[in-house]
Amino acid sequence: MTGKLNKDIISVSTLLKKSNLAIPNYQRPYKWTQANLADLLGDLKIYRGKLAYRLGSIVFHQHSEKKQETLDIVDGQQRTLTLVLLVKALLDERLNTNDSNAQIKRQDVKTLLLSLEQPINNFLQRQTFNSDISHRNLHQNFMAAKRAVARSDFTEADIEFLLKRCEVVTFVLNDVSEAFQFFDSQNARGRDLDPHDLLKAFHLREFSDAETELKADSVRHWESLESGQLARLFANYLFRIRNWAQGKSALYFNKSQVGLFKGVNLEQVGLYPYVEPLRISHHFVDDYNAQYQRHIDHQHMRFPFHLDQMIINGRRFFEMTSHYQQKIAEIVSDERNSKNNDPKQLIRILDNELEPRACEILHTLNNYSSRTRTGDGYIRNLFDCAVIFYLDKFGPHELSQAIEKLFIWAYSCRLKMQVVGIERMNKHALTHNVFERIKQAVQPSDVLNWPLPTLKKSECNGTKLTEIANLFEEMKYYE
Repeated sequence: MTGKLNKDIISVSTLLKKSNLAIPNYQRPYKWTQANLADLLGDLKIYRGKLAYRLGSIVFHQHSEKKQETLDIVDGQQRTLTLVLLVKALLDERLNTNDSNAQIKRQDVKTLLLSLEQPINNFLQRQTFNSDISHRNLHQNFMAAKRAVARSDFTEADIEFLLKRCEVVTFVLNDVSEAFQFFDSQNARGRDLDPHDLLKAFHLREFSDAETELKADSVRHWESLESGQLARLFANYLFRIRNWAQGKSALYFNKSQVGLFKGVNLEQVGLYPYVEPLRISHHFVDDYNAQYQRHIDHQHMRFPFHLDQMIINGRRFFEMTSHYQQKIAEIVSDERNSKNNDPKQLIRILDNELEPRACEILHTLNNYSSRTRTGDGYIRNLFDCAVIFYLDKFGPHELSQAIEKLFIWAYSCRLKMQVVGIERMNKHALTHNVFERIKQAVQPSDVLNWPLPTLKKSECNGTKLTEIANLFEEMKYYE
Protein backbone atom coordinates (compact mmCIF):
# COMPACT_ATOMS: atom_id res chain seq x y z
CA MET A 1 0.00 0.00 0.00
CA THR A 2 1.26 3.45 -0.89
CA GLY A 3 -1.25 5.59 1.02
CA LYS A 4 -0.98 6.77 4.59
CA LEU A 5 -2.18 4.32 7.26
CA ASN A 6 -2.95 5.52 10.79
CA LYS A 7 -3.63 2.91 13.44
CA ASP A 8 -4.93 3.73 16.90
CA ILE A 9 -6.70 2.16 19.87
CA ILE A 10 -9.44 4.42 21.17
CA SER A 11 -12.30 4.22 23.66
CA VAL A 12 -15.95 4.10 22.61
CA SER A 13 -16.45 7.66 23.84
CA THR A 14 -13.50 8.90 21.75
CA LEU A 15 -14.91 7.12 18.70
CA LEU A 16 -18.38 8.59 19.09
CA LYS A 17 -17.05 12.11 19.72
CA LYS A 18 -15.61 12.24 16.22
CA SER A 19 -17.54 14.93 14.38
CA ASN A 20 -16.89 13.62 10.88
CA LEU A 21 -18.13 10.01 11.05
CA ALA A 22 -20.18 8.91 8.03
CA ILE A 23 -21.74 5.78 6.56
CA PRO A 24 -21.14 5.95 2.77
CA ASN A 25 -23.98 5.13 0.38
CA TYR A 26 -22.28 2.03 -0.96
CA GLN A 27 -22.34 0.31 2.42
CA ARG A 28 -24.75 -2.54 3.00
CA PRO A 29 -27.88 -2.01 5.11
CA TYR A 30 -27.74 -2.16 8.90
CA LYS A 31 -28.44 -5.84 9.52
CA TRP A 32 -27.63 -6.34 13.17
CA THR A 33 -30.70 -7.55 15.04
CA GLN A 34 -31.75 -7.60 18.68
CA ALA A 35 -29.82 -10.87 19.03
CA ASN A 36 -26.57 -9.06 18.10
CA LEU A 37 -27.35 -6.28 20.54
CA ALA A 38 -28.05 -8.84 23.27
CA ASP A 39 -24.68 -10.47 22.58
CA LEU A 40 -22.93 -7.10 22.96
CA LEU A 41 -24.74 -6.34 26.22
CA GLY A 42 -23.93 -9.82 27.48
CA ASP A 43 -20.23 -9.24 26.79
CA LEU A 44 -20.35 -5.99 28.75
CA LYS A 45 -21.65 -7.90 31.78
CA ILE A 46 -19.09 -10.68 31.45
CA TYR A 47 -15.99 -8.49 30.95
CA ARG A 48 -16.80 -5.39 33.00
CA GLY A 49 -14.19 -6.39 35.59
CA LYS A 50 -11.38 -5.99 33.06
CA LEU A 51 -9.24 -2.90 32.78
CA ALA A 52 -10.06 -2.79 29.06
CA TYR A 53 -12.14 -4.79 26.60
CA ARG A 54 -11.54 -4.80 22.85
CA LEU A 55 -14.74 -4.65 20.73
CA GLY A 56 -13.05 -5.12 17.37
CA SER A 57 -11.66 -2.99 14.56
CA ILE A 58 -12.98 -0.23 12.30
CA VAL A 59 -11.51 0.72 8.93
CA PHE A 60 -11.99 4.33 7.81
CA HIS A 61 -11.49 6.11 4.51
CA GLN A 62 -10.52 9.71 5.27
CA HIS A 63 -11.25 12.23 2.52
CA SER A 64 -12.47 15.77 1.92
CA GLU A 65 -16.07 16.31 0.86
CA LYS A 66 -17.48 19.80 0.31
CA LYS A 67 -14.35 21.23 1.96
CA GLN A 68 -14.98 19.13 5.07
CA GLU A 69 -12.90 16.22 6.30
CA THR A 70 -14.99 13.01 6.37
CA LEU A 71 -14.33 9.61 7.92
CA ASP A 72 -16.25 7.04 5.85
CA ILE A 73 -16.66 3.71 7.65
CA VAL A 74 -15.44 1.02 5.24
CA ASP A 75 -15.64 -1.82 7.77
CA GLY A 76 -17.31 -1.79 11.19
CA GLN A 77 -20.53 0.10 10.50
CA GLN A 78 -22.73 -2.55 12.18
CA ARG A 79 -20.77 -2.28 15.41
CA THR A 80 -20.50 1.52 15.24
CA LEU A 81 -24.20 2.08 14.63
CA THR A 82 -25.09 -0.27 17.49
CA LEU A 83 -22.86 1.75 19.84
CA VAL A 84 -24.53 4.94 18.62
CA LEU A 85 -27.95 3.47 19.40
CA LEU A 86 -26.82 2.32 22.83
CA VAL A 87 -25.45 5.73 23.79
CA LYS A 88 -28.52 7.49 22.37
CA ALA A 89 -30.65 5.22 24.55
CA LEU A 90 -28.53 6.16 27.59
CA LEU A 91 -29.03 9.84 26.81
CA ASP A 92 -32.81 9.40 26.59
CA GLU A 93 -33.34 7.00 29.48
CA ARG A 94 -30.63 7.91 31.99
CA LEU A 95 -29.54 11.49 31.34
CA ASN A 96 -32.55 13.39 29.97
CA THR A 97 -35.18 11.81 32.19
CA ASN A 98 -37.47 13.00 34.94
CA ASP A 99 -37.33 9.62 36.66
CA SER A 100 -35.20 10.25 39.73
CA ASN A 101 -34.55 6.54 40.17
CA ALA A 102 -33.05 6.31 36.68
CA GLN A 103 -31.04 9.53 36.79
CA ILE A 104 -27.26 9.25 36.96
CA LYS A 105 -25.72 10.26 40.28
CA ARG A 106 -22.02 10.04 39.45
CA GLN A 107 -20.86 13.40 38.11
CA ASP A 108 -18.01 11.94 36.02
CA VAL A 109 -20.36 9.60 34.19
CA LYS A 110 -22.91 12.38 33.69
CA THR A 111 -20.22 14.72 32.30
CA LEU A 112 -19.00 12.03 29.90
CA LEU A 113 -22.51 11.39 28.57
CA LEU A 114 -23.13 15.13 28.18
CA SER A 115 -19.99 15.41 26.04
CA LEU A 116 -21.45 12.77 23.70
CA GLU A 117 -24.91 14.27 23.33
CA GLN A 118 -24.12 16.81 20.62
CA PRO A 119 -21.89 14.52 18.46
CA ILE A 120 -24.47 11.72 18.60
CA ASN A 121 -27.37 14.02 17.69
CA ASN A 122 -25.37 15.64 14.88
CA PHE A 123 -24.48 12.25 13.42
CA LEU A 124 -28.07 11.03 13.48
CA GLN A 125 -29.31 14.25 11.88
CA ARG A 126 -26.88 14.23 8.95
CA GLN A 127 -26.82 10.47 8.28
CA THR A 128 -29.45 9.05 5.93
CA PHE A 129 -30.48 5.42 5.53
CA ASN A 130 -32.20 4.46 2.28
CA SER A 131 -32.90 0.82 3.07
CA ASP A 132 -36.10 -0.44 4.70
CA ILE A 133 -33.96 -3.15 6.29
CA SER A 134 -31.84 -0.46 7.98
CA HIS A 135 -34.88 1.48 9.18
CA ARG A 136 -36.47 -1.62 10.70
CA ASN A 137 -33.35 -2.89 12.46
CA LEU A 138 -32.31 0.56 13.70
CA HIS A 139 -35.75 1.12 15.22
CA GLN A 140 -36.00 -2.34 16.79
CA ASN A 141 -32.49 -2.19 18.23
CA PHE A 142 -32.99 1.32 19.56
CA MET A 143 -36.13 0.27 21.43
CA ALA A 144 -34.34 -2.81 22.73
CA ALA A 145 -31.40 -0.65 23.85
CA LYS A 146 -33.75 1.69 25.70
CA ARG A 147 -35.30 -1.26 27.50
CA ALA A 148 -31.88 -2.62 28.43
CA VAL A 149 -30.32 0.58 29.80
CA ALA A 150 -33.50 1.43 31.74
CA ARG A 151 -33.13 -1.72 33.82
CA SER A 152 -31.84 -1.29 37.36
CA ASP A 153 -29.08 -3.84 36.78
CA PHE A 154 -27.54 -1.62 34.07
CA THR A 155 -25.48 0.36 36.53
CA GLU A 156 -23.43 3.51 36.32
CA ALA A 157 -20.34 1.29 36.52
CA ASP A 158 -21.59 -0.45 33.35
CA ILE A 159 -21.94 2.92 31.62
CA GLU A 160 -18.43 3.92 32.61
CA PHE A 161 -17.05 0.56 31.41
CA LEU A 162 -18.81 0.92 28.04
CA LEU A 163 -17.65 4.48 27.40
CA LYS A 164 -14.16 4.52 28.90
CA ARG A 165 -12.79 0.98 28.96
CA CYS A 166 -14.37 -0.62 25.91
CA GLU A 167 -12.06 0.02 22.97
CA VAL A 168 -11.87 -0.32 19.21
CA VAL A 169 -8.84 -0.53 16.94
CA THR A 170 -9.11 2.07 14.18
CA PHE A 171 -7.33 2.08 10.83
CA VAL A 172 -7.50 5.29 8.79
CA LEU A 173 -6.48 5.34 5.12
CA ASN A 174 -6.72 8.23 2.69
CA ASP A 175 -7.25 6.11 -0.45
CA VAL A 176 -10.57 4.28 -0.82
CA SER A 177 -9.14 1.45 -2.92
CA GLU A 178 -6.46 0.79 -0.35
CA ALA A 179 -9.06 0.97 2.43
CA PHE A 180 -11.02 -1.83 0.76
CA GLN A 181 -7.82 -3.76 0.10
CA PHE A 182 -6.88 -3.44 3.76
CA PHE A 183 -10.39 -4.53 4.75
CA ASP A 184 -9.95 -7.63 2.56
CA SER A 185 -6.57 -8.54 4.04
CA GLN A 186 -7.70 -7.99 7.63
CA ASN A 187 -10.73 -10.19 7.18
CA ALA A 188 -8.74 -12.85 5.35
CA ARG A 189 -6.57 -13.12 8.46
CA GLY A 190 -9.47 -12.87 10.89
CA ARG A 191 -13.08 -13.94 10.58
CA ASP A 192 -13.86 -16.00 7.54
CA LEU A 193 -15.59 -13.93 4.89
CA ASP A 194 -17.96 -15.56 2.44
CA PRO A 195 -16.66 -15.63 -1.14
CA HIS A 196 -19.34 -13.21 -2.30
CA ASP A 197 -18.18 -10.69 0.34
CA LEU A 198 -14.69 -10.77 -1.17
CA LEU A 199 -16.20 -10.30 -4.63
CA LYS A 200 -18.14 -7.28 -3.41
CA ALA A 201 -14.97 -5.64 -2.08
CA PHE A 202 -13.03 -6.45 -5.25
CA HIS A 203 -15.63 -5.11 -7.67
CA LEU A 204 -16.24 -1.95 -5.64
CA ARG A 205 -12.57 -1.14 -6.21
CA GLU A 206 -13.02 -1.74 -9.94
CA PHE A 207 -15.52 1.11 -10.45
CA SER A 208 -14.13 3.82 -12.71
CA ASP A 209 -13.73 7.34 -11.36
CA ALA A 210 -16.57 8.49 -13.60
CA GLU A 211 -18.95 5.95 -12.01
CA THR A 212 -18.52 7.00 -8.39
CA GLU A 213 -22.09 8.28 -8.17
CA LEU A 214 -23.39 4.95 -9.50
CA LYS A 215 -21.87 2.87 -6.69
CA ALA A 216 -24.86 3.15 -4.38
CA ASP A 217 -27.34 2.27 -7.14
CA SER A 218 -25.24 -0.66 -8.34
CA VAL A 219 -24.92 -2.36 -4.98
CA ARG A 220 -28.35 -1.50 -3.56
CA HIS A 221 -30.07 -4.67 -4.77
CA TRP A 222 -27.02 -6.76 -3.84
CA GLU A 223 -27.17 -5.48 -0.27
CA SER A 224 -30.93 -5.86 0.00
CA LEU A 225 -30.43 -9.63 -0.16
CA GLU A 226 -29.68 -11.82 2.80
CA SER A 227 -26.15 -13.17 2.81
CA GLY A 228 -27.56 -16.72 2.60
CA GLN A 229 -29.40 -15.85 -0.62
CA LEU A 230 -26.21 -14.59 -2.24
CA ALA A 231 -24.27 -17.60 -0.99
CA ARG A 232 -26.81 -19.99 -2.58
CA LEU A 233 -26.95 -17.99 -5.82
CA PHE A 234 -23.20 -18.26 -6.33
CA ALA A 235 -22.57 -21.72 -4.85
CA ASN A 236 -25.55 -23.63 -6.29
CA TYR A 237 -26.02 -21.92 -9.64
CA LEU A 238 -23.54 -19.35 -10.98
CA PHE A 239 -20.40 -21.21 -9.86
CA ARG A 240 -21.57 -24.64 -10.97
CA ILE A 241 -22.94 -23.55 -14.35
CA ARG A 242 -19.82 -21.53 -15.25
CA ASN A 243 -17.45 -24.32 -14.22
CA TRP A 244 -19.40 -27.18 -15.82
CA ALA A 245 -19.72 -25.18 -19.03
CA GLN A 246 -15.91 -25.05 -19.06
CA GLY A 247 -15.63 -28.77 -18.32
CA LYS A 248 -14.33 -28.09 -14.80
CA SER A 249 -15.27 -29.59 -11.45
CA ALA A 250 -17.81 -27.61 -9.41
CA LEU A 251 -18.09 -29.12 -5.93
CA TYR A 252 -17.79 -26.26 -3.44
CA PHE A 253 -17.58 -22.51 -3.95
CA ASN A 254 -14.97 -21.06 -1.61
CA LYS A 255 -12.51 -18.18 -1.44
CA SER A 256 -10.03 -19.95 -3.69
CA GLN A 257 -12.67 -19.98 -6.46
CA VAL A 258 -13.57 -16.27 -6.56
CA GLY A 259 -11.29 -15.68 -9.54
CA LEU A 260 -14.01 -17.28 -11.65
CA PHE A 261 -15.99 -14.04 -11.18
CA LYS A 262 -13.15 -11.62 -11.85
CA GLY A 263 -12.78 -10.55 -15.45
CA VAL A 264 -11.70 -7.40 -17.25
CA ASN A 265 -11.61 -3.75 -16.30
CA LEU A 266 -12.59 -2.07 -19.57
CA GLU A 267 -10.65 1.08 -18.69
CA GLN A 268 -7.43 -0.75 -17.95
CA VAL A 269 -7.35 -3.81 -20.21
CA GLY A 270 -5.48 -3.53 -23.49
CA LEU A 271 -7.14 -3.08 -26.88
CA TYR A 272 -7.29 -6.80 -27.47
CA PRO A 273 -9.70 -8.13 -30.11
CA TYR A 274 -11.49 -10.42 -27.64
CA VAL A 275 -12.46 -7.42 -25.51
CA GLU A 276 -14.03 -5.41 -28.33
CA PRO A 277 -17.51 -7.06 -28.25
CA LEU A 278 -17.69 -6.39 -24.50
CA ARG A 279 -16.50 -2.81 -24.88
CA ILE A 280 -18.97 -2.12 -27.71
CA SER A 281 -21.91 -3.62 -25.78
CA HIS A 282 -20.93 -1.79 -22.59
CA HIS A 283 -20.83 1.67 -24.18
CA PHE A 284 -23.73 1.12 -26.57
CA VAL A 285 -26.12 0.11 -23.75
CA ASP A 286 -25.12 3.17 -21.69
CA ASP A 287 -25.44 5.47 -24.71
CA TYR A 288 -28.85 4.05 -25.66
CA ASN A 289 -30.24 4.47 -22.15
CA ALA A 290 -28.88 8.03 -21.87
CA GLN A 291 -30.46 9.33 -25.10
CA TYR A 292 -33.23 11.91 -24.78
CA GLN A 293 -35.61 9.62 -26.71
CA ARG A 294 -35.78 7.36 -23.63
CA HIS A 295 -37.72 10.13 -21.87
CA ILE A 296 -40.32 9.76 -24.61
CA ASP A 297 -40.54 6.02 -25.28
CA HIS A 298 -39.61 4.95 -21.70
CA GLN A 299 -37.54 2.08 -23.06
CA HIS A 300 -34.60 0.69 -21.10
CA MET A 301 -32.01 -1.70 -22.48
CA ARG A 302 -30.49 -4.30 -20.18
CA PHE A 303 -26.91 -5.34 -20.71
CA PRO A 304 -26.98 -8.68 -22.63
CA PHE A 305 -25.59 -10.89 -19.87
CA HIS A 306 -24.82 -14.57 -20.42
CA LEU A 307 -23.94 -17.06 -17.73
CA ASP A 308 -20.70 -18.14 -19.37
CA GLN A 309 -19.49 -14.78 -20.65
CA MET A 310 -16.36 -12.88 -19.61
CA ILE A 311 -17.09 -10.86 -16.46
CA ILE A 312 -16.88 -7.08 -16.77
CA ASN A 313 -15.49 -5.81 -13.49
CA GLY A 314 -17.14 -3.14 -11.37
CA ARG A 315 -20.65 -1.90 -12.05
CA ARG A 316 -21.54 -4.61 -14.57
CA PHE A 317 -20.69 -7.34 -12.05
CA PHE A 318 -23.27 -5.98 -9.60
CA GLU A 319 -25.81 -5.60 -12.41
CA MET A 320 -25.11 -9.19 -13.49
CA THR A 321 -25.60 -10.49 -9.95
CA SER A 322 -28.88 -8.60 -9.61
CA HIS A 323 -30.04 -9.81 -13.05
CA TYR A 324 -29.40 -13.49 -12.33
CA GLN A 325 -30.66 -13.37 -8.76
CA GLN A 326 -34.04 -12.22 -10.07
CA LYS A 327 -34.09 -14.47 -13.13
CA ILE A 328 -32.98 -17.67 -11.38
CA ALA A 329 -35.32 -17.07 -8.44
CA GLU A 330 -38.21 -16.68 -10.89
CA ILE A 331 -37.30 -19.82 -12.86
CA VAL A 332 -36.93 -21.95 -9.73
CA SER A 333 -40.17 -20.56 -8.29
CA ASP A 334 -42.04 -21.23 -11.54
CA GLU A 335 -40.69 -24.79 -11.70
CA ARG A 336 -41.96 -25.52 -8.22
CA ASN A 337 -45.42 -24.07 -8.82
CA SER A 338 -46.97 -27.55 -8.73
CA LYS A 339 -47.51 -28.95 -5.27
CA ASN A 340 -50.94 -30.51 -5.41
CA ASN A 341 -52.23 -33.86 -6.56
CA ASP A 342 -53.21 -32.77 -10.07
CA PRO A 343 -50.47 -33.95 -12.47
CA LYS A 344 -52.21 -32.15 -15.32
CA GLN A 345 -51.89 -28.73 -13.69
CA LEU A 346 -50.47 -26.27 -16.22
CA ILE A 347 -47.13 -24.70 -15.36
CA ARG A 348 -45.66 -21.52 -16.80
CA ILE A 349 -41.95 -20.66 -16.72
CA LEU A 350 -41.06 -17.03 -17.35
CA ASP A 351 -44.68 -16.60 -18.45
CA ASN A 352 -44.42 -19.36 -21.08
CA GLU A 353 -46.90 -22.23 -20.81
CA LEU A 354 -45.32 -25.69 -20.87
CA GLU A 355 -46.61 -28.69 -22.75
CA PRO A 356 -48.39 -31.47 -20.75
CA ARG A 357 -45.38 -33.82 -20.58
CA ALA A 358 -43.08 -31.12 -19.22
CA CYS A 359 -45.77 -30.16 -16.68
CA GLU A 360 -46.05 -33.80 -15.62
CA ILE A 361 -42.27 -34.02 -15.15
CA LEU A 362 -42.15 -30.92 -12.93
CA HIS A 363 -45.22 -32.05 -11.00
CA THR A 364 -43.51 -35.39 -10.30
CA LEU A 365 -40.25 -33.73 -9.23
CA ASN A 366 -42.16 -31.45 -6.86
CA ASN A 367 -44.18 -34.24 -5.25
CA TYR A 368 -42.44 -37.63 -5.35
CA SER A 369 -41.88 -39.16 -1.93
CA SER A 370 -38.06 -39.22 -1.86
CA ARG A 371 -37.51 -35.68 -3.16
CA THR A 372 -36.31 -34.32 0.21
CA ARG A 373 -33.37 -36.71 0.53
CA THR A 374 -29.91 -35.17 0.22
CA GLY A 375 -28.99 -37.05 -2.95
CA ASP A 376 -32.28 -36.14 -4.61
CA GLY A 377 -31.57 -32.52 -3.72
CA TYR A 378 -28.24 -32.72 -5.57
CA ILE A 379 -29.88 -34.14 -8.67
CA ARG A 380 -32.63 -31.51 -8.59
CA ASN A 381 -29.93 -28.83 -8.44
CA LEU A 382 -28.21 -30.47 -11.42
CA PHE A 383 -31.49 -30.47 -13.38
CA ASP A 384 -32.28 -26.86 -12.40
CA CYS A 385 -28.82 -25.66 -13.46
CA ALA A 386 -29.25 -27.29 -16.87
CA VAL A 387 -32.72 -25.74 -17.38
CA ILE A 388 -31.41 -22.31 -16.30
CA PHE A 389 -28.46 -22.54 -18.69
CA TYR A 390 -30.71 -23.60 -21.57
CA LEU A 391 -33.08 -20.68 -20.90
CA ASP A 392 -30.12 -18.32 -20.69
CA LYS A 393 -28.96 -19.50 -24.14
CA PHE A 394 -32.21 -20.01 -26.06
CA GLY A 395 -34.95 -18.45 -23.96
CA PRO A 396 -38.31 -20.31 -24.02
CA HIS A 397 -37.80 -21.77 -27.53
CA GLU A 398 -38.56 -25.51 -27.43
CA LEU A 399 -38.43 -25.31 -23.63
CA SER A 400 -40.84 -28.19 -23.00
CA GLN A 401 -38.78 -30.58 -25.10
CA ALA A 402 -35.63 -29.34 -23.39
CA ILE A 403 -37.14 -30.10 -19.97
CA GLU A 404 -37.89 -33.64 -21.12
CA LYS A 405 -34.33 -34.14 -22.37
CA LEU A 406 -32.71 -32.59 -19.30
CA PHE A 407 -34.92 -34.63 -16.96
CA ILE A 408 -33.79 -37.89 -18.56
CA TRP A 409 -30.16 -36.69 -18.54
CA ALA A 410 -30.13 -35.68 -14.85
CA TYR A 411 -32.36 -38.34 -13.27
CA SER A 412 -30.72 -41.29 -15.05
CA CYS A 413 -27.93 -40.67 -12.53
CA ARG A 414 -30.44 -40.91 -9.68
CA LEU A 415 -32.03 -44.13 -10.93
CA LYS A 416 -28.64 -45.81 -11.30
CA MET A 417 -27.42 -44.93 -7.79
CA GLN A 418 -28.83 -45.95 -4.43
CA VAL A 419 -26.91 -43.11 -2.78
CA VAL A 420 -25.97 -39.89 -4.59
CA GLY A 421 -23.33 -37.64 -3.08
CA ILE A 422 -22.07 -34.31 -4.34
CA GLU A 423 -19.07 -35.99 -5.93
CA ARG A 424 -21.34 -38.29 -7.95
CA MET A 425 -23.46 -35.36 -9.11
CA ASN A 426 -20.32 -33.52 -10.19
CA LYS A 427 -18.95 -36.57 -12.02
CA HIS A 428 -22.22 -37.06 -13.92
CA ALA A 429 -22.19 -33.41 -14.98
CA LEU A 430 -18.65 -33.72 -16.34
CA THR A 431 -18.90 -37.19 -17.89
CA HIS A 432 -22.14 -36.52 -19.78
CA ASN A 433 -21.65 -32.77 -20.06
CA VAL A 434 -24.87 -31.17 -21.28
CA PHE A 435 -23.51 -27.75 -20.25
CA GLU A 436 -20.72 -27.92 -22.83
CA ARG A 437 -23.29 -29.06 -25.40
CA ILE A 438 -25.57 -26.09 -24.61
CA LYS A 439 -22.61 -23.71 -24.70
CA GLN A 440 -21.52 -24.92 -28.14
CA ALA A 441 -25.06 -25.24 -29.56
CA VAL A 442 -26.21 -22.93 -32.32
CA GLN A 443 -29.86 -24.06 -32.38
CA PRO A 444 -32.05 -25.70 -29.72
CA SER A 445 -32.04 -28.81 -31.90
CA ASP A 446 -28.32 -29.23 -31.17
CA VAL A 447 -29.37 -29.99 -27.59
CA LEU A 448 -32.72 -31.69 -28.25
CA ASN A 449 -31.24 -34.18 -30.75
CA TRP A 450 -28.57 -35.33 -28.32
CA PRO A 451 -29.03 -39.12 -28.08
CA LEU A 452 -29.43 -40.46 -24.55
CA PRO A 453 -29.33 -44.19 -23.76
CA THR A 454 -32.28 -46.09 -22.33
CA LEU A 455 -31.94 -47.65 -18.89
CA LYS A 456 -32.45 -51.29 -18.08
CA LYS A 457 -34.03 -52.38 -14.85
CA SER A 458 -30.83 -54.26 -13.96
CA GLU A 459 -28.90 -50.96 -14.07
CA CYS A 460 -31.17 -49.19 -11.61
CA ASN A 461 -30.19 -49.33 -7.97
CA GLY A 462 -32.19 -46.32 -6.82
CA THR A 463 -34.82 -47.27 -4.28
CA LYS A 464 -38.25 -45.75 -3.65
CA LEU A 465 -38.18 -44.00 -7.01
CA THR A 466 -41.24 -45.59 -8.58
CA GLU A 467 -42.64 -42.26 -9.78
CA ILE A 468 -39.40 -41.36 -11.58
CA ALA A 469 -39.06 -44.83 -13.10
CA ASN A 470 -42.66 -44.67 -14.31
CA LEU A 471 -41.92 -41.43 -16.14
CA PHE A 472 -38.82 -42.97 -17.73
CA GLU A 473 -40.94 -45.92 -18.88
CA GLU A 474 -43.70 -43.69 -20.30
CA MET A 475 -41.05 -41.74 -22.21
CA LYS A 476 -39.49 -44.97 -23.58
CA TYR A 477 -36.21 -44.57 -21.69
CA TYR A 478 -36.72 -47.52 -19.30
CA GLU A 479 -36.72 -51.19 -20.21
